[in-house]
Amino acid sequence: SPDAPRLMSTKTRVEHTDRMIAWARGRVRALETEALCGFIFKKSSPSCGMMRVKVFDSENRPVFKGTGLFARAVLDHFPLMPAEEDERLHDPAIRENFIERVFTLKRWRDCRRAPRRFRELVAFHTRHKLLILSHSTKAYQVMGKLVAGGEGSDPRHVFQVYENLLTAALALPSTVKKNVNVLQHMAGYFKRVLTAAEKQEMQHLIDRYHQGLIPLIEPLDLINRYANQYDQPYLKEQVYLNPDPIEGKLKLAHS
Repeated sequence: SPDAPRLMSTKTRVEHTDRMIAWARGRVRALETEALCGFIFKKSSPSCGMMRVKVFDSENRPVFKGTGLFARAVLDHFPLMPAEEDERLHDPAIRENFIERVFTLKRWRDCRRAPRRFRELVAFHTRHKLLILSHSTKAYQVMGKLVAGGEGSDPRHVFQVYENLLTAALALPSTVKKNVNVLQHMAGYFKRVLTAAEKQEMQHLIDRYHQGLIPLIEPLDLINRYANQYDQPYLKEQVYLNPDPIEGKLKLAHS
């Protein structure tokens, strides 16, 4: 039959796909022991592309809306883990968000490895409040209520709900508007201690950042200096203001 070679080719492709799926599922199960906090995929790869991978529709026409077989297995098995494609990381905002999510997940894993006492969750949330606010006001409010009312509940349930909310919140992109909201929030801690000139300087930097004239690091540096100068313990422990040194260097190195 003239169709025989095509049918044989289709059968071979199906068999190859099935073997690849079986291998991928086994591999991701093995990766559970690696304590992964992030995954970078290869753009357009039929095995490792995260999005817009070429597939063929029912009429054998190419469409760019698939996911690589191995990438799909990883994403399904680790739905909360930060993941990105290599070429998307050339975008500064996407890269910074990815780095932030990876380091936050690592800190959360460290928190979960400790005995799941409620005070560990409170301490973690306290340090990450402003970081969460910079991504989502709604998540900030919902997570605050969860932590405030969680004592006495099943810690396994509370910790899992918190993790789901945390990873979903940080996956939302931070924006200039959201960051300005956090900056103004932090500025409120100094309203009774700063001189008029210092308040003016702080607001001037916040406004210039809002206008896109300076990077975020400039008002953050000033607020950090004032937090130490006027001893604001809550601000000094905020991850938003004082990220992990390696995390901060990675962000600055690519800014």
